[in-house]
Amino acid sequence: MMKLLHSYLPRPNSGTAPSPTCIPPSTTHVQTLKSYTLAPHVRIYPPKNGNYECAVQIIKNEAFTDATTQKQMEKAESIPIDADKIRCEFVNFLRSKRSAEVPLTVEHAQPVLNPLYQDDKPPTNSEAMESCPKANAENFKKLLREENLYLYTEAGEQGRLPLLILSMKESDKENRPAVVFLHSTHKCKEWLRPLLEAYASRGYIAIAIDSRYHGERASTKTTYRDALVSSWKNGDTMPFIFDTAWDLIKLADYLTQRKDIDPTRIGITGESLGGMHAWYAAADTRYKVIVPIIGVQGFRWAIENDKWQARVDSIKAVFEEARTDLGKSTIDKEVVEKVWDRIAPGLASQFDSPYTIPAIAPRPLLIINGAEDPRCPLAGLEIPKARARKAYADANCSDNFKLVAEPGIGHQMTPFMVKEASDWLDKFLLKQ
Repeated sequence: MMKLLHSYLPRPNSGTAPSPTCIPPSTTHVQTLKSYTLAPHVRIYPPKNGNYECAVQIIKNEAFTDATTQKQMEKAESIPIDADKIRCEFVNFLRSKRSAEVPLTVEHAQPVLNPLYQDDKPPTNSEAMESCPKANAENFKKLLREENLYLYTEAGEQGRLPLLILSMKESDKENRPAVVFLHSTHKCKEWLRPLLEAYASRGYIAIAIDSRYHGERASTKTTYRDALVSSWKNGDTMPFIFDTAWDLIKLADYLTQRKDIDPTRIGITGESLGGMHAWYAAADTRYKVIVPIIGVQGFRWAIENDKWQARVDSIKAVFEEARTDLGKSTIDKEVVEKVWDRIAPGLASQFDSPYTIPAIAPRPLLIINGAEDPRCPLAGLEIPKARARKAYADANCSDNFKLVAEPGIGHQMTPFMVKEASDWLDKFLLKQ
């Protein structure tokens, strides 16, 4: 274990943030890292390492903006955004829900030979991921370094975070950019391997995790579904988005301590559920570039405009359980609102997209959706887009924000989306 992490030992304190609390070395095979308080990473606004070029035009989707929404957008743009407060409240909320904090530790794991997928049908190869731009390299597989690790983010079984990290062995660059990739519902980190290999070939350190109750953190094909129902029943966990957001904040603790990673060049992206994870992990400003794919929506807007059905259908078991408990004959918007308030408090209120999306500014943010996606209706993003546009303008980098809606596409990741995400991450993370 010590040999495995020898070249990735924590970097010395740079003096740009309060000194972390040092944990005494472990006497087991577990390597102990520095344990950080979160305050320095959620209060800095704008981020100190925010020297970004502004050269990408915002895509406006005025075609689906009616007069009422236009007035709402104008009003939204006039409301000041306290990004510090929003990010701090969210991270403090996540912290308040932890079972117990533990020292930031990492240990060696074995490659997963038979990944667990919770889909009804095993997934096939993804054309979209396979299309990701790659650098040509002879003997690529031999030059690829693979790390399988466990990072401990809190006490309890779900506090063990499995990591799959790919990079090139022969790179002469000590500080490389890194990108975290997040899978969709019922998938796992191994599913993302085509993306990891493509980015590694281009000089990145590519990281994937298993989100809560997925992959190595699941034991059956119903683990995630059962966790959602348990959350509704007991209210003691947040398996839908928020618990994994906490894992990603702790992951940033680890990544910024690795000697081979440039802590000022860490990006995060994900598909569907993974897109939501990337969105909410952006509360931590150590994630410098954010690219949620088919993940950003307006939860409150969907309730108020009766556009919640497609999202509900994606995790229907918990809503059916709630319907029964509430004595309803059908799932209605009251059931939907109560479920969100129970399993992800604040998701449809203070932590919804009109507040948390603008709080990402001034860091580069690319939102990629399908124009016909019923789970992430574009009309529900008009107000978040308007507020984000103002936040980025106020930060003098309007072109760091972009929303792309691929015409004719529903809830699916396409080769076009993969290329857009790749170009955006390269633009801001790769040194030219």
